[in-house]
Amino acid sequence: MDDDALDDLVRPLTALVVKIDERDSHMVERLEALQTMIEAQHAWNNEQRAINTRLTVAVERLETLMREVFQQRHNGHEA
Repeated sequence: MDDDALDDLVRPLTALVVKIDERDSHMVERLEALQTMIEAQHAWNNEQRAINTRLTVAVERLETLMREVFQQRHNGHEA
C-alpha cells in the first residue's frame, strides 16, 4: 500500500475517531447533568416525604380533636 492510499484511509478514520470522542464527551456532560438533576429530585422527594409525614400526623391529631369535640357536644357537655 502506498503512502497516498494509506493517507486516504487514515484521514477519514482519524476524523471518525475525533467525532466519536467529541460525541462521547458531550454524552458524559449530559450524563453528569442528569445525575445532578436526579440527585436534586431525590432531595426534593425526601422533603416531600417529610412534609407528608407531618401532614399525616397533623390530620390524625385534627381528627382526634374533632371526634372529642363532637362527642362532648353529643353528650351535652359544651366545651
